[in-house]
Amino acid sequence: MDDETVIRLRRVILRLARHLNAASVGEGLTHRGPLGLTELTELEGLNPTMLSRVVGKLDSFGLIRRLRDPQDFRAARVEVTPKGEQAYQRIAAQRAAILSERVAGLPAEQVAALIAALPALENLAEDLRAVVRRGRIQAAREERNEAS
Repeated sequence: MDDETVIRLRRVILRLARHLNAASVGEGLTHRGPLGLTELTELEGLNPTMLSRVVGKLDSFGLIRRLRDPQDFRAARVEVTPKGEQAYQRIAAQRAAILSERVAGLPAEQVAALIAALPALENLAEDLRAVVRRGRIQAAREERNEAS
């Protein structure tokens, strides 16, 4: 794939994500849990400081609750509350409806191309997640080594 095509792919993925997020009336909630904060950091791709802010905000809205980690009482876990689950379901339905409506308006050959591209996009997403995770693990190792 040439550089220009890679740039186009990155831009369209970012635009799609931004538009889907904007279509969700700014509630911004993903559905997982209960999870440790380290695991949540990896899943959501946030640094610990940003995650702490997000968790605090979601907790203040009553969308999640903080729990003690049964294996490590110094650590926290979070889980979605019933109110958070309702918000998640509402957001997912909004995003699905908007996407379905927009895709339905495309020519049949473009819909077929999108469907055909799904396995490649799913593989790309999983590969990127693995690369980012390995990078974070490596960075943490290097940070520990420097501190020693």
